[in-house]
Amino acid sequence: MQEFKSIDELYNRVKPALYSKVQEFKRNHVSYIKEVDIWNYLSTTSWKRAESLSLGEMVSQIMSLSLTDMQTYVHDILRKQDREITGDGETLL
Repeated sequence: MQEFKSIDELYNRVKPALYSKVQEFKRNHVSYIKEVDIWNYLSTTSWKRAESLSLGEMVSQIMSLSLTDMQTYVHDILRKQDREITGDGETLL
């Protein structure tokens, strides 16, 4: 199992897979999902609970991620940001 010195180093190793997934979403006419959104989603869901994930397993999870899951995640983040920005409990979405 390969060890990484930092989270940045790991991110840079999986960045081609993240980029590829973002391009797939763009081909499906969804351009607002960014590489960092996919990274944050998997980091806080699948990878947080996992032990000893290999680089291959991480790339596989990136590539098999559903558009629906990512849309839900990003929309939830946007709603939370809008609520915090307006401060009145109203959302723009």
